[in-house]
Amino acid sequence: MSAVGTGAAGTSTVGATTVGWAVADSWTMTRRELAHWARQPVQIVVGLVFPVMLLLMFNYLVGGGQGVDGDNTEFLVPGMLALTMAFGLESTMLAVTQDLTKGVIDRFRSMPMVSGSVLVGRSVADMLQSVAALAVMIGVGYAVGWRWHDGVAAALGAVGLLLLLRFAMLWIGIQLAMVAGKPEMVQAVQILVWPVGFLSNVFATPESMPGWLGAVVEWNPMSATATAVRDLFGNPGGAGGSWAAEHAGLLAVVWPVALIAVFFPLAVRRFARLSR
Repeated sequence: MSAVGTGAAGTSTVGATTVGWAVADSWTMTRRELAHWARQPVQIVVGLVFPVMLLLMFNYLVGGGQGVDGDNTEFLVPGMLALTMAFGLESTMLAVTQDLTKGVIDRFRSMPMVSGSVLVGRSVADMLQSVAALAVMIGVGYAVGWRWHDGVAAALGAVGLLLLLRFAMLWIGIQLAMVAGKPEMVQAVQILVWPVGFLSNVFATPESMPGWLGAVVEWNPMSATATAVRDLFGNPGGAGGSWAAEHAGLLAVVWPVALIAVFFPLAVRRFARLSR
């Protein structure tokens, strides 16, 4: 009796074993990140509080969004939920660069673990933090008067689009972190992410902007997600007669998937080269 499978059955067994090890190693790296949270809770709290402060500031101090036909709070909150998906990337980028510069990656490389599980573990932990951030922001939005109007299924669809955008932004951040290479370079590199957030329809409608700027804003991936989320929540979203505005739901899926398709393999490939 042979203990090793042959042919298709043997290939299937080896493949299943490899996947199992990949999942186990990735979960180990995820638990490592969660342990860091327990030891440094202030960083997590700051990450949750910062978008709340922005929401309260723009809702109560800055005033109504330009070009909004309807309640400003119901326009602002979905946009802020989308913008929140760009917040906190610097902490992920710092974690990656610190692992690189402190020799942590070299120690992991000497262990029998699947290549790339460090990045996967980091991304899973980040997504868990993003779920917590969305929960806090939705709670605060509800407290200041925001409501969704199209049922639980539509609301869950909106949350799914938000997390899809976060996953795309996360892999952009990981790739930029490995390009930066050093923690002190992260602050300079992560500035590249912010124009995506603020050149969007989070705070004002494209119709209220100069024509050329409004066109740029309408095709921003974050604008697509913000518009699609407003539609799913049943919140006002401005006039919006362009193709991008009318197909925001499609773009809210296509943009993140395209970004993931580009930056995920780039990040994994660069990590593999660094680990040699």
